[in-house]
Amino acid sequence: MTTAAVGDSGIPPMPERTPRALREATAQHAPALLPDFDAHWKRDIADAYDIAPVPAFMARWWGEYALARDPLLEQRVHRLEEEAAGATGIDRAKALLEEAGHIRRSARQVEPGR
Repeated sequence: MTTAAVGDSGIPPMPERTPRALREATAQHAPALLPDFDAHWKRDIADAYDIAPVPAFMARWWGEYALARDPLLEQRVHRLEEEAAGATGIDRAKALLEEAGHIRRSARQVEPGR
C-alpha cells in the first residue's frame, strides 16, 4: 500500500491504536491535519457521555493519518479524486473513485508499527 517501506523515505510507522497516540503522531508527522482532528474530537467525542462514536472517529483519522504520513501515496489519492472530478465520462470517474476508495480503505487497515 505504501510507496516505500516504513522508515524509508521518512515514512513513520503507524502509532499505537489509541486516540492519544494517533493525535501525537498526527501532531508530529501530519500537523496540517491537527486542527480538523481536534475539532472533530471536540465536536463528537470530548463531551460525549457515550463512547460509541470513538470507533468511527478512529477509523476516519487512522486512514487520514496513514495517507498523510506517506506524501506520495496521499498525492496519488488526491490526483485520482481530482481526475475523477474532471472526468467527462461516468465510467472513468467511477473507476478513478473506486481506485482512490480502495487506497483509502487499505490505509485504514494498516496495523500499528507498520
